[in-house]
Amino acid sequence: MNLKNHFELLATYNQWMNSKVYDAAAKLSADELAKDRGAFFGSILGTLNHILVGDTIWLKRFATHPSCQVSLREIATLDNPTSLNQILFGDIAQLTEHRTWLDWQIIHWISELTEDDLAVTLSYHNTKGIPASKRFSSLVLHFFNHQTHHRGQVSTLLSQAGVDIGATDLLVQIPEESQA
Repeated sequence: MNLKNHFELLATYNQWMNSKVYDAAAKLSADELAKDRGAFFGSILGTLNHILVGDTIWLKRFATHPSCQVSLREIATLDNPTSLNQILFGDIAQLTEHRTWLDWQIIHWISELTEDDLAVTLSYHNTKGIPASKRFSSLVLHFFNHQTHHRGQVSTLLSQAGVDIGATDLLVQIPEESQA
């Protein structure tokens, strides 16, 4: 399996997990979603918004990559988040709608990438304005890892609130292979 195939798997996993997490979150009241549970981003809603903020920041950076300008053109038009803890959507229905749209954008974007695209260096500025130049494939891997990290936090917060989201392992999404 080449690097692009791995990223396609991660994009599908991302969509699958977000669907599970958001379905589980929708079972809670608005007060329960916004309740400060002591997590780094406070609440379930705060953490879900942080993942969306992080995704938006990174996808807007990725949209500057010459091969991504077409596939991420709708992302490039989104407003820039103002902080990492910004609440983009205070309502779970609106948050879910945007998350669903964004996950389809991610799947489409990854499907358009080539192995050569992944081998280039991307230059960008972080949220503090500090310049960086890093291998694009490593940044894409970080993008997916960041989502997984914070979804794990949300999974714990949901469990503490009495909501089980079920299986979360990437293993569930890895296709069976026939032995030669």
